[in-house]
Amino acid sequence: MSLDGTYDDGNIFAKILRGEAPCAKVFEDGHVFAFMDVFPQSKGHTLVIPKHSKARNLLDVEPEALQPLILGVQRVTRAVRAALTPDGIVVTQFNGAPAGQTIFHLHFHIIPRWEGVPVGRHASGGMADPAELKALAEQIAAKID
Repeated sequence: MSLDGTYDDGNIFAKILRGEAPCAKVFEDGHVFAFMDVFPQSKGHTLVIPKHSKARNLLDVEPEALQPLILGVQRVTRAVRAALTPDGIVVTQFNGAPAGQTIFHLHFHIIPRWEGVPVGRHASGGMADPAELKALAEQIAAKID
């Protein structure tokens, strides 16, 4: 898919928001929803999405949705840091398939990094154990302030 297109209400993140697909929820408020990536690049890989925007990517998002979204990303990133004490954290966001975007609902990746531990490749590798994701989600959620 290109940078432009029509939002697909059938994408997996839209289904998660509607409660039609399961996830290991980390955090939710009136503007954002955070949950564990089922194909994590590292332990604690968390996704943050807007709840009320049908933006496919950063170029589509309404300004009024962007501010609470990025504040939510910061809040969840701080909780990931507090819960998992990584050596570093990558916060990334892809726009369009050639850039690596695979789900066309605006989302940010929070990827904890540890010295000497390689990170997995985006959207590849096996699906994580749901029980492990749930435990990590609870650990991170406990650090949300």
